[in-house]
Amino acid sequence: MKKIIALSLGAMLMGSAASAANLVYCSEGSPEGFDPALYTSGTTFDASARNVMNSLVEFKHGETETEPGLAESWEVSEDGLEYTFKLRQGVKFHTTDFFTPTRDLNADDVIFSFERQGSADSPYHAMTQGASYEYYNSMSMPDLIKSIEKIDDYTVKFVLNRPEAPMIANLAMPFASIGSKEYADQLIEAGTPELFNQQPIGTGPFKFVGYQKDAVIRFARNDDYWQEPAAIENLIFAITPDASVRFQKLKAGECHVMPYPNPADLEAMKSDPNINVVSREGLNVGYLAYNTKVAPFDKPEVRKALNQAIDKQAIVDGIFQGAGAPAKNPIPPTMWSYNDATVDDAYDPEAAKAALEAAGVTDLSMKIWAMPVQRPYNPNARRMAEMMQADLEKVGVKAEIVSYEWGEYLERSKAEDRDGAVLLGWTGDNGDPDNFLAVLLGCDAVGDANRAQWCNEEFDGIIKQAKEESDQAERTKLYEQAQIIFKEQAPWLTIAHSVVNEPISTKVQGYKIDPFGGHVFYGVSLTE
Repeated sequence: MKKIIALSLGAMLMGSAASAANLVYCSEGSPEGFDPALYTSGTTFDASARNVMNSLVEFKHGETETEPGLAESWEVSEDGLEYTFKLRQGVKFHTTDFFTPTRDLNADDVIFSFERQGSADSPYHAMTQGASYEYYNSMSMPDLIKSIEKIDDYTVKFVLNRPEAPMIANLAMPFASIGSKEYADQLIEAGTPELFNQQPIGTGPFKFVGYQKDAVIRFARNDDYWQEPAAIENLIFAITPDASVRFQKLKAGECHVMPYPNPADLEAMKSDPNINVVSREGLNVGYLAYNTKVAPFDKPEVRKALNQAIDKQAIVDGIFQGAGAPAKNPIPPTMWSYNDATVDDAYDPEAAKAALEAAGVTDLSMKIWAMPVQRPYNPNARRMAEMMQADLEKVGVKAEIVSYEWGEYLERSKAEDRDGAVLLGWTGDNGDPDNFLAVLLGCDAVGDANRAQWCNEEFDGIIKQAKEESDQAERTKLYEQAQIIFKEQAPWLTIAHSVVNEPISTKVQGYKIDPFGGHVFYGVSLTE
């Protein structure tokens, strides 16, 4: 194992030059771990759920529509409270240097994968020190799921406490990936449960081979995959945080796919005969989340005043350079239920000054947290923070810019006593408004994905009602109301929605931009 991990990136790239079956992806950052149940970051999902694992339900390649995954079929009761899944038979978990399964996937693995997230009494709940099942909790899954029952080895029934309109789409998300109970048992018996988050085992198209921290992740094709095996034999993540360096590697043929290009580089990329720039309107939003539990950000009038102080259009023009549009709502305009009737906080420094004075706020100092990674919804967080800093200074607010390594940034920013406002964003994971409004702004998500720590009872009641409503027209009305409350309360400065651009080598065939912001390499091939 150590020999494999220690292979130099150069050696791997030479191998890729010699074979059209080895694909190198210049990823933008290191994963926080390899257990998708523990995290919400797309960087982590790319290295785990999206290429190594499967869920009961899957999204079709490059689409928002669901299709059968590890469950070949399912039935929903008339009252919407029971979901019965029939599992595929003959699905094999990965055989690797560190694990050899003795049985195929069955109902025990499904129950294990959910109960370890939802039950603190589960022996698997704390396999990773400090485990926090952020997504499971933010989506109110502990309150939603009453029980999970094993009908037989290949039939599982989920019994809910209430109807959940987006239930099937939710189960296609990365946090719902199915892991191996047998592997978890082996690790616990060996006294090494933490390896569950370091050496992943799944049923997906690629098997984990090794990870050299902050440098490279290696995967190999799973020849026992329950679908057609992948065309790619070896998948290599070359971790390259700098977008300019990723571009240089792509031009030099050292990688085949790169995410999150600098907007300023797009014209050069489009003029390169060896590069294709594929584009898609993003299902995303970038935002600045105030900590509404800490004074004076606990006052809506202060938050709205700060919003008025920041020149959002100048930020969009300077940072996105034609690849973004100002955002006024917490969901993108391409999503159903988007409320175009809401009114944004207009840029007005004089009004901002007056509102701060009226609120009794003087000599305000605050922190602006700047992400250390690029995303379509924020291509350059540091520069964005600097522009905000300059705008706030004009209205007498002193802002200090802070940042941390990506995993630490995500963890620290969840703190309910966190100082200041956090630059973050979101790319939808299932095509449903609930995935933005409940996950990022619901009361159950405070201390987790709700970085504004905002719990508004009226807003929360509306989005919970919308979850239980099966009629999309009625759900739309509820979500439109929720967006009005959001604008009145202003827990965020909504910044931008962006177009997603992905530069890829002309040798790459079959690659599709994932609407949920992922990087999926099953179905992709390379020409010589």
